[in-house]
Amino acid sequence: MNLVIALLSTRTYITAERIRRVVAGYADCSTDDAFSRMFERDKNELRDLGIPLETGRVSRLDSAEGYRIKRDAYALPDISLTADEAAAVAVAVQLWQSPELITATQGALLKLRAAGVDVDAADVSVAIPSASALPGIRGSESLLPILLNAIDSGQAVQFQHRSSRIEPYSTRTVEPWGVVTDRGRWYLVGRDRDRDAVRTFRLSRFGAEVTTIGPVGSVRKPDDADLRDIVAKVVGEAPTGIEARVWVASDRATALRRAGTVVEKMTLRGRDGDVVAIDIGSTDRLAREVAGYGADAVVLEPESLRDEVLARLRAQAVSG
Repeated sequence: MNLVIALLSTRTYITAERIRRVVAGYADCSTDDAFSRMFERDKNELRDLGIPLETGRVSRLDSAEGYRIKRDAYALPDISLTADEAAAVAVAVQLWQSPELITATQGALLKLRAAGVDVDAADVSVAIPSASALPGIRGSESLLPILLNAIDSGQAVQFQHRSSRIEPYSTRTVEPWGVVTDRGRWYLVGRDRDRDAVRTFRLSRFGAEVTTIGPVGSVRKPDDADLRDIVAKVVGEAPTGIEARVWVASDRATALRRAGTVVEKMTLRGRDGDVVAIDIGSTDRLAREVAGYGADAVVLEPESLRDEVLARLRAQAVSG
């Protein structure tokens, strides 16, 4: 990772000797041969991973061979994520934004600059929306690491939870089996000790804190427990028989396309797209999902769903 940061963030080629001095890990090499072997191994690993490593002259005045990563070939194209995929990315964001990784990255860039390497920090930034901007994440992102650590260590957790926004909080003691996403929302699945039954808890309805209790290794998920099936049975929505028609821009709103059926092509405000027929299982859920695509999804009917989406967009514009 240190080598990738160094080679990606420089505008010029860096010599092997300079890499040895400024990139963490190489300074421990006791001999030139040891460094050479380590550097060759790392270069081969980068190439095996498909990272475009280039070699070239350091400058017009210096014919020494140097190295860098070709930015255009390394960069990924724009990625369109579904709600569930975005939720998975949010977990990765938690790791990248952890103090340990932030400190390591900033330290590496600082050392490169101190050594005179022309570094552009923007080239190593993470171009992912913040966790608070992703569907179903806002307000619960700080709880994820605690819950995941408890699941990994096999400990019970205690927290405040409410069944709806208008209900009061109650204390729950749960043996956590796993965290699952469904339609962009997070759910903790486990055994509720007070009720002696399997329960599902939406993270957005948690209180501010989660506390681990009991000895490590005291909680274990049953081998036959299918967490996704448990969540699906609890939050599954029965078809209402009421159909919505939503215009979606071409090659956009993948989750909406999967949820319904394309019935016709349509140009809206100069943009090509398709009309998708979607069964309304929950007006609130569908409105939230449509609003999440902004101008790429427009409700054509029913009017009640369109009004709900517009209300969400106006509220978001005011809060933003």
